[in-house]
Amino acid sequence: MIEIKRFGGHLGADVHGVDLSQPLSEAETETIREAHREHLVLFFREQKLLSFDEHKALASQFGELEVTTYKRKDIDDVVQILEGGVEGSEADSWLPTFHCDSSFRDNRPLGSFLQAHTLPKCGGTTAYSSMYAAYDELSAPMRGFLDTLDAFHSVGHMHKRLAGKPGFTLRLDPDEVPLKTPVVRTHPETGRKFLNVNMIYTSHIDGMREDESEVLLRFLFDHIRRPEFEVRLYWNEGDIAFWDNYACQHCGVPDFSGYRKMQRISVLRPDANEGVAAEAA
Repeated sequence: MIEIKRFGGHLGADVHGVDLSQPLSEAETETIREAHREHLVLFFREQKLLSFDEHKALASQFGELEVTTYKRKDIDDVVQILEGGVEGSEADSWLPTFHCDSSFRDNRPLGSFLQAHTLPKCGGTTAYSSMYAAYDELSAPMRGFLDTLDAFHSVGHMHKRLAGKPGFTLRLDPDEVPLKTPVVRTHPETGRKFLNVNMIYTSHIDGMREDESEVLLRFLFDHIRRPEFEVRLYWNEGDIAFWDNYACQHCGVPDFSGYRKMQRISVLRPDANEGVAAEAA
């Protein structure tokens, strides 16, 4: 029997009593879906290390598999391998870059299944932040102002950060037309408002001067990083995280030395092609 235990103030729950390497029953799948909507990020501790086929079978029970934006190795179109260490300069200059994956797409993934396969002796945590809480904790005048704004998200904005780094092959055209999307969106399943900007993909606010846009986005990016909105996963080998990619942002923390290997698959919502237009209708 599945047991779900909340452990964060705004998000995060441990899920016990389920083996994700095996097919899930209809009842188990629905229980996990409901918990995913409520808690935003679920942690399944010390699961069996999944093969590509097992990982795909798990994710397929929750939606269509997303073809990865970046291909880091010539291995698979939907399985992403995130591996390596942290360079000293990267750690020294690091600030939390909380983000939603593929927010430049109208059909961004509903979420991702990430499993730890190889871990350093210590460190290598992942932080998750509630964009419900980030929106709710703003003042009423600020929420009202942001409700009227749109921002642009683009893969090109992301690509500038990674261009020239070894092992990254962008599948998309970095000059692809940016997506204009509300600064505050309504979650398509819960109906709750969430803050919809992130450091990696959001380039600017529509209709503002460049300096105005930069000031507002810097404020929002700093606000998103407030620790009271967060939970952190201290990984064990085999742990799996399944997070909501709309109202939950995530960030890998380079607080480790040595080698780490993670395996991830993202899934699309069944009605993903309706995207922002459907929410506005």
